[in-house]
This record gives sequence, structure tokens and C-alpha cells, in this order.
Amino acid sequence: MLKLNDVKAGYGKSEVLQGVSIEVHVGEVVTLVGANGAGKTTTLKTLCGIVKARSGSIVFDSIELTAHAPHEIVELGITMIPEGRQLFPFFTIEENLLMGAYKPSARKLHKERLESVLAIFPRLKERLNQLAGSLSGGEQQMVAIARGMMADPRLLVFDEPSLGLSPLLVDQMFEVIRTVADKGTTVLLVEQNVFHTLQIADRGYVLENGCITLSGTGKELLDNPHVRRAYLGH
Repeated sequence: MLKLNDVKAGYGKSEVLQGVSIEVHVGEVVTLVGANGAGKTTTLKTLCGIVKARSGSIVFDSIELTAHAPHEIVELGITMIPEGRQLFPFFTIEENLLMGAYKPSARKLHKERLESVLAIFPRLKERLNQLAGSLSGGEQQMVAIARGMMADPRLLVFDEPSLGLSPLLVDQMFEVIRTVADKGTTVLLVEQNVFHTLQIADRGYVLENGCITLSGTGKELLDNPHVRRAYLGH
């Protein structure tokens, strides 16, 4: 479905990605883990066309993405849930969700998409007319995920979805992500909560200083001595 091959990217004279290669197959939850500054968010932004790749290739369903603009990549079926949620605080929940269905193919089916999304997030259904800015952090994250799903993506990309949430809400958030995957949406997940992430991931990659240093199934990486020392404190 998705293949990044030897991708290099950065900002100004700084090269953050030193040659990143990862693959995501249909139906998988794949995670990219690493410390702050390792290049995780830059990888996602490069995939989504926000940062331009300096070299290498990014192929999604046989289509090379490096020459495409972000809105074209969304139209092809990739949607990103950004770090920090980035909702419209003075819009209602419903208005925020409908903003997610702006691409033509999703707009035609926005009523059906809204119904299916609210089935996953019944708490939002009860509060459709409430302003997004008045919600708790966990509820806002649910709106951000639901808004992304309104675009009817084939690949949903998460950037630090548990950031700023309480431990209880973190557990709920990972349950939601697994539910989204089980309902047929492929997931690429960047998250500093390595333990929770690898528990729900089919496969994962460890990114360190702009390079992939390890890969394997979620269980293999959880059991890896380097991962346990560096990211789990064991």
C-alpha cells in the first residue's frame, strides 16, 4: 500500500531524514517510534507533502507522491491527524466533523460518513452542537480522529495522539485507534508512548537520528533489549 524508500528531507540546510525506508501494508497498524527530534513528525509531514522530500521515493498504491501537493495526497486517500488536534474551537463538533469531508469524494457521502463515525464515537453524537473549544482534551482528540475519518481515508496517519492526555484517556485513545483499524482503515502511528503503541501495532520501526535502526512485529520490538532500555526504562 505505502512504501517509503531511502527518503531524505529536512528544513533549510538541516537534513533531518537520512534515508528512511518503511512499508505499510493494507489493514495493518504500523508504528514509528523514537525519541524527540528523531524525525518522526518530519517523516509524516514528508509523506503528506507538507515537507518536500529531497531524494528517495514515496509510493502509495503505485502512485509516486513526492510531486503531489498535500490536498492531492488527501484526495488519494491519506489523512493525517495532527499533533495538538488543531480543531476550530468556535465551531461546533458537527461543523468540525463536516470540515473533514471537504474533498469531493467524501462530500458526496458526508451523511453516511457522519453516521458511521458517530457510531464509533457515541459521546460526540450526544454533543454535536457543543463548541469544540469547550471540550476536554480527550474529547477534542476524539473530534480530531472523527474529523480525519470523515475524509474516508484508506490510510489514517496519527501524530502523537496521546499527547497531553491522562493515563485513563491514553488507554481509551489506543482502544479507539485499534477499533478504527479493525473497521478496515490502515493506520500509521507516531507516538512517544512506546509500550501502548507496540501493544496494538502489527509492525513497527525504530527511528533514531533520522535513520531506521530496528524493525519487527510489535511483540518483537517490545521484547528487544535495546527498545526496552532506551524507551521502556527496563
